[in-house]
Amino acid sequence: MGQFFQIHPENPQKRLIDQAVAIIRQGGVIAYPTDSGYALGCHLGEKKAIERIKRLRELDDKHNFTLMCSDLSEIGTYAKVDNAVFRLLKSHTPGAFTFILHATTEVPRLLLHPKRRSIGVRVPDHAITHALLEAHHEPLMSVTLIPPGEELPMTDPEEIRQRFGHALDLIIDGGACRLEATSVVDLRDLPPVIVREGRGDISNFVE
Repeated sequence: MGQFFQIHPENPQKRLIDQAVAIIRQGGVIAYPTDSGYALGCHLGEKKAIERIKRLRELDDKHNFTLMCSDLSEIGTYAKVDNAVFRLLKSHTPGAFTFILHATTEVPRLLLHPKRRSIGVRVPDHAITHALLEAHHEPLMSVTLIPPGEELPMTDPEEIRQRFGHALDLIIDGGACRLEATSVVDLRDLPPVIVREGRGDISNFVE
């Protein structure tokens, strides 16, 4: 059974955040709260951890992983961003959006879609997630925690512990999350393409 940290959703305790980051850096898989449900995360490029997440979620190689980034400058390291795309990102981050962009060579190949060198990126609006990213100093490889065969993300940390505690190194209890997933917007070519409408307001992307 993995560890279980209760972290304040608005004023995260630095001691617990640092312990969580240590678990991530040691190759651990964590469940943590975001601004749109709980997510699974691990160190960028940690192959064994990524394979564990794939088994847990029953994902195939075609699933797009997301890089949780602390800010726009971090996105620019891992995704190709021109001026027009930068303006769109700046006006919608942080927030409940996942953006599909062309990946740079900094992204490990095992995270990329096998046919399209694309990657999902997002800057979440959640104090715990932001504290993790700030302490980690690089993005988290992440996917929404949606149990196999279900459609909605998990929002209750106690339920996550009951169902998946044996398969995770850490569950961060930051309280209940929203049930709605992010809006997914493809920005590889403009105008933007709405892949999934979720919590983020897509009205500015639709003509």
